[in-house]
Amino acid sequence: MSKVKASLFGLAFGDALGYPVEFQTFEQITATFGRRGPRDLPPRPLVSDDTQMTLAVGDALVLALAEGPLQAARLEPHLSRLFVEWARSPENNRAPGTTCMAACDALQRGLPWWKATVAGSKGCGANMRVAPMALVPGLSEDERTGAAQLQAAITHGHPTGLAASELTALTVRWLLDGLPVAELLPALRDRCASQRSVYRADWLGDDLWRQPMTESAEQFIARGWDECLAALTGLEDQVRYLGPDADPCAAGGAGWIAEEALATALYCLLLFPDSPVDVIARAAASSGDSDSIACLAGSFAGAAGTASGWPADWYERIEYKDHLDRLATAWSA
Repeated sequence: MSKVKASLFGLAFGDALGYPVEFQTFEQITATFGRRGPRDLPPRPLVSDDTQMTLAVGDALVLALAEGPLQAARLEPHLSRLFVEWARSPENNRAPGTTCMAACDALQRGLPWWKATVAGSKGCGANMRVAPMALVPGLSEDERTGAAQLQAAITHGHPTGLAASELTALTVRWLLDGLPVAELLPALRDRCASQRSVYRADWLGDDLWRQPMTESAEQFIARGWDECLAALTGLEDQVRYLGPDADPCAAGGAGWIAEEALATALYCLLLFPDSPVDVIARAAASSGDSDSIACLAGSFAGAAGTASGWPADWYERIEYKDHLDRLATAWSA
């Protein structure tokens, strides 16, 4: 089995561990599961809106690529339509994010995406679902990162959501390509510096950045990269100082916003780079947005390891296993 499958399923495994404890305190979670958190899927392993929206992004990519080379004009209509279908689905009963729902309501009313998006939101809904942009084969770096930002922008118009989504996609891609976990944070910080003034108008258009108090596209996007860089700075020190038994949110933040979800998930990966189950158990046992932190951590841990790093029976038990397997099989070919 491939690392692509390990990453996509790992996202769902982390989601399923974190979803039942999302609104519990760190003390409540560890009182039930021990200091290292839950280590097996629940008897009925349900996922949250994180995995549901990831599948929508994956399906949109498949449809767009069937029409030709990946570009915004092909991808955005499929993303917008499938996001609205997700919002209206009876299966959307897993405490979905208010930003995603508000944007989908506006899309359904016929607003163009740059008016439908919630401009001030940088919630983790921007990057919890971005993994397919990293997993699909054959894309250029520009296509991966542009598409990563676009899928975020449709619902979350804040520049930090855009930057965090690009960094999340690159984390998965670089790990798939063999980048050692120890080299990941310096590479991500370098990316923040090199892209600080790069606004992707070919993917985002010229309407998104024109917000109050914003003088230029470069000023708009720089805020996002600066906030992501701040979130990633010092994580290595936190691994040494906090150790494996502390609440991971003490290191990277509670994860309700995009840059904190990325940072806290990376912290969990740094703690246990060779043990995927430990990564998502630690991520799920957190005081913040446990399912989103754990789903990101699971996608990272799977990309860094192999499919055999996860318990074999989890692949059969997880919700949406057929849908996940269909995408993973197509992208592993």
